Formats: sequence, structure tokens, C-alpha cells
Amino acid sequence: MSSIIPLRRHAPGPREESRDLRKTGLDPDFWYPLARSKQLKPGKSLATTFAGEPIVVVRPKDGEPFALENRCAHRQVPLSLGVVRGERLQCHYHCWTYDRSGACVNVPYLDEGKELPNGVRSYPVREAYGFLFVYTGDQAAAGFKRFPDVSTFAKSEYKTRTLDRTIGCHYSFMHENLMDMNHQFLHRSLMGSIRATLLDVRSGDGWVEADYTFSRAAGKQPLGERFMINRKSGTALPEGAIDKMTIRTGYPYQTLQFWTAGSTEPALDLWNCYYPTDREQRKNRTYGLMMIRKPGIPGLVHVIWPFIVAFTNGIFGQDTEIVEAEQAAFDAQGEDWNQEIFPAIQALRALLIEKGVPLDLEPRSTSSVIRFS
Repeated sequence: MSSIIPLRRHAPGPREESRDLRKTGLDPDFWYPLARSKQLKPGKSLATTFAGEPIVVVRPKDGEPFALENRCAHRQVPLSLGVVRGERLQCHYHCWTYDRSGACVNVPYLDEGKELPNGVRSYPVREAYGFLFVYTGDQAAAGFKRFPDVSTFAKSEYKTRTLDRTIGCHYSFMHENLMDMNHQFLHRSLMGSIRATLLDVRSGDGWVEADYTFSRAAGKQPLGERFMINRKSGTALPEGAIDKMTIRTGYPYQTLQFWTAGSTEPALDLWNCYYPTDREQRKNRTYGLMMIRKPGIPGLVHVIWPFIVAFTNGIFGQDTEIVEAEQAAFDAQGEDWNQEIFPAIQALRALLIEKGVPLDLEPRSTSSVIRFS
């Protein structure tokens, strides 16, 4: 007589977690790149979102860009449909007009002497690295003063590729995917058989990082990878020198640097930011800067660049498919069943839970109430 074993949730992993990571919200008290600079032309506005909150970024013909809540205080229609006049944004519907602070400064049909309606929320904006960064949180929080430092971006020795993808998963899957280099089997069709060896894991207040080295068990190195790594030949190496990759989550951003054996500057320097676009935080926008050290021959980087782009697009495509499959599994289960045994990911998960915030999915109260004197 056969017995039926009921399907049940897996036992918790080696490290107990007080909150379901996939139901943990991203802390808004940091600077997030909500758009690329080239998307916003002078005298125009651009709609974007952070965790379901609609935001419009405005670039006056003269002056610095600013950001407002993307809904008119009157009928809640998107202000991004409106018209930019100087440093003011006029609603497309009834021409209610807002300044860069979010104050309603004009209603064309309001009688003179009447009190103007309440305005909308404004957000600080900074433009850097080809992105428009918007601060969506509490300006008294420490994150307001911690603007991301991507120093390699300005170095002439590097060529930069801007990454821009919308991916159907919780942002935590993105951190785990990059941090855990044990998933090289996923990329076997592009890279052959690669083995990652964990060298060290370190952590501190707000950060976790891991060091790896790699060996090839089978297959040839693809041209895109070879050009990207840009290994110098004929150079005597110090004894014991090895290739090293360091991946760091410095909440909420993530970086990857790869040094070839004996080098003092990274061949690859990657900066990534993943932020949720929807309130449920099951989709994320991934913006990144992939900085590749140029070869010594002038102009050669432009010749090899298409190979690098094709290779990295293939890797990114495989990563996208697998993290979206992880999200689908979570959605089907309704909770996180993962049994995590890898020390780097155990530490990373603890960090993301510690620094994250509870998801707030309650209906929002109106932020704009009309008052007349």
C-alpha cells in the first residue's frame, strides 16, 4: 500500500529570517535613477514611477530639472500630459499651474482674491552619469546626503555602456543573481564550462561583498568575453597572482569589479541600481553603467565593442529569463520557499531584509484637497 506525502513548505534555511524577503519593500530614502538624461528634452516633461508612485520629471528650457507628483491636484490626471512654461508645468486639462516646489500658482478661472488650491508633492533631482536621479524619501534621512559615487565613469581609460532594462521580478532577485557566481551553468551555451571559486565574504553596516576567482573546465573563451577582459599578454606576473572579481551590494546599489591577474585597475567596473516600478514591487527597472577598460591601441575599443555588446546581451538575456522564472515560482507559492546554503547569499538576504521596509499596499489618501477662503 503506497503512502501519499503531502507537499509542504521547505524548512527554513540555515539563517532564520524575520520577514519574507520577496515581500520587503525597497527603502525610498536613497537617490534612484528614474530616467536617462537623453530621454528628457528641454521644455519637456517625462513620466516615470517609483514603487507605483507616479512622478513627472521636468526640464525647463533654462534652469535645472525638477520632479513633481504626476497627478494634478484637481482631477488627478497625469501632469506629464501638460505643457512646460518656463519653470512651471501647466495641467493639460484645466491649466492648473505648478511651480518647481509643487505649489499651485495659478488657476485661470479662479476669482481674484480667492485662496489657491493645495499643490502636489515635489522631489529633489540631481543629474549625473547620464541619469536623472530623484530622491523619493525623507530628506532628513542619511541617504539624502549619500549620492552614489561612480568615479570610473569620468576616466578616459574606460568606455561606458549604459544598461536599461525593465524586468519582471522583485529587486532582491537581481541582487542575488549577480552576487551568486555559482550560477555559471546557466551560461554554458555562451561561456562553456566555468567554475567559480569563492575566496572571501565580508560585511558591514549596509554592505556585503564577495570575492571570486574562476577557472575554465571546458569550452573556448568567447570573443566578447575576451575583448571585455582585455588581458595583457607577455607580462611577468607576481607569484600567486590570480584573476579576481569582487561583487558588492552597498545598499541599495550593487557593483562588480574584475581584475585580471597582476593588474592594478579593473578591466570591468559595473554599477547597477534596481528599483521597483509597481506598488507590489514585482517588477523592477534596472539601470547600470558597464565601464570597460580600453585596450592600448587607440580606436580598437570601437572595433571590439559590438562583440562585447552581443556577448553581454546574451548573458543579460539568460539572467532575465531565470529571475523572472524565480518570480513566477514565488507568485505560485505565495511565499519564499528558498533553502539558501551559500554564505554570500545568506549574508546578502539578511542585509536586504534589514535595510528594506514593509510593503504598504493600503489605499492612498488624497494628497490634494481644494480649499477656498
